[in-house]
Amino acid sequence: QVQLVESGGGSVQSGGSLRLSCAASGYTYSSYCMGWFRQARGKEREGVAAIDSDGRTSYADSVKGRFTISQDNAKNTLYLQMNSLKPEDTAMYYCAADRAYYSGGYYCLAAEYNFWGQGTQVTVSS
Repeated sequence: QVQLVESGGGSVQSGGSLRLSCAASGYTYSSYCMGWFRQARGKEREGVAAIDSDGRTSYADSVKGRFTISQDNAKNTLYLQMNSLKPEDTAMYYCAADRAYYSGGYYCLAAEYNFWGQGTQVTVSS
């Protein structure tokens, strides 16, 4: 049973930083995708950043240059470092993981995921 537990959300002012963490357990895929997604109130969920098992990454245009996705395989933890936060980054952020049938960050950002965390709220005030 794959389990994903996010942490690190909170409230910050515009221009501030947060680091989200996602502790993963229960999966043993040698080839996988992991990603961060967000859903703002009244909007559809969108992909923010993704990474494959070889460390290749991809980002949504809206966060390029501000957010960095990374993983610590020894700790089975996925991170999202968010800098220069804007009010429009306010959303519930979710971690997702699944087996990968193809490789590459772009594939992982667009892939369908079967395993999701419970989400962590990020609120950015102006």
